[in-house]
Amino acid sequence: MIDEAVDAGARQNKACKILEISVRTYQRWVKDGSVKADGRPESIHPKPAHAYSEEETKAILEVINSEEYSSSPPSQIVPKLADKGIYLCSEATMYRILHNAKQLKHRGRSKAPKRRIPETHIATGSNQVWCWDITWLPGPAKGIYHYLYLMLDIFSRKIVGWEIHEDQTAEKAGELLQKACRNEGVNKRDLLVLHSDNGSPMKGSSMLAMMDKLGVASSYSRPRVSNDNSFAESIFRTCKYRPDYPHKGFLDLTAAREWVHQFVTWYNEDHQHSGIKFVSPLARHEGKDIELLGKRTEVYLEAKNQNPRRWSGNVRNWDHINSVSLNPVSEKILSNLN
Repeated sequence: MIDEAVDAGARQNKACKILEISVRTYQRWVKDGSVKADGRPESIHPKPAHAYSEEETKAILEVINSEEYSSSPPSQIVPKLADKGIYLCSEATMYRILHNAKQLKHRGRSKAPKRRIPETHIATGSNQVWCWDITWLPGPAKGIYHYLYLMLDIFSRKIVGWEIHEDQTAEKAGELLQKACRNEGVNKRDLLVLHSDNGSPMKGSSMLAMMDKLGVASSYSRPRVSNDNSFAESIFRTCKYRPDYPHKGFLDLTAAREWVHQFVTWYNEDHQHSGIKFVSPLARHEGKDIELLGKRTEVYLEAKNQNPRRWSGNVRNWDHINSVSLNPVSEKILSNLN
C-alpha cells in the first residue's frame, strides 16, 4: 500500500503516518527487497515470568479503590501499606496498573515552580531553621480577607505556629514567634534561624525586637526572587488545594480558624510528606521517623527475599534524610554534612 501510494506521487513519510508506522519500520520491512524481512510484525513476545497475574493486578486495584485509599495516590498508599507490614508492589508498578486501568488523572491546578540556586541555611535537626510567611484567606465577600500567619520547621515540615488575623502587622508576627518558641522549647542557645521574604511585617521594628529578645537570627529572600521562601509557599499551596478548602470564602474569622486548625492537625499528624520519605511531620520532628523507615526497609527486604525475580536491583531507598537546605545546594555539600 505504501509503495502504491509513493508510485502515485505521495510522500513516503505521509503514507507511513497514515498507517501509524515509522519510516524506519517501513525500511526494515523492505530491507533487501523482501517485504517484512526482519519478522518483527509477526513475532510473539512471551510474557515475563515475574509479571503480575490478572488476579494479582485485580487485588491491587481493589486495595487502591478501597474506601481507605481511594483518595490517596500511590506515593501515599505504598508507605502506608509498608507501615502495616504489607507489600503489594512498587510505587511505579502501582502507577502502571492504574494507567492500564485508565484510572490516572492529573489533579494539579498550578505549574511547577522554577528553582534558582541562592545561598542557603542547612538544618540537620528540628528547631534549627524555620521559615514563615503570611497568606490571605478569602472572606465572606469579594475584597474581604483574613490573614494566615504560619511558621514551619524546614527539617521536619512541622507547622510550629499559626494564627489568623484581620490585618498584617509586625506586632502580631512577633507575638506568634514568641508563642512558637515557647511551645517548642526554643531558647537563645538553640541558635534558631528564621527565614522570610522582605514584607513589612517581616522587617517591622516590633518583629525585629522580638527576634533579638529571643536570640533568633534573621534570614531574608533575595530581592525580586519569589521562590527563595519555597517551603512557606509549598505549605500554603497544600493548604489551599485541599479538597475541602472553602475557596468561595470563609463566613467569618472563627470559621477560618476552625478550618485551619483542622488542616494543621491533619498536616502535622496524618499527612505523609513526600519531601521527608512519606512520614508525618510530627513523627520526624520527634525523631520517630528513623524507626518507621527502618521497618519499611525490612518489609521491602522480606518481599524481595520471597520473590527475588521481581527485583532487578536494590529495594526502595527508605534511608533517613539527615539534612535539609533552605534552598537547593549541591549534592557534594549535603554529602559532607551527612
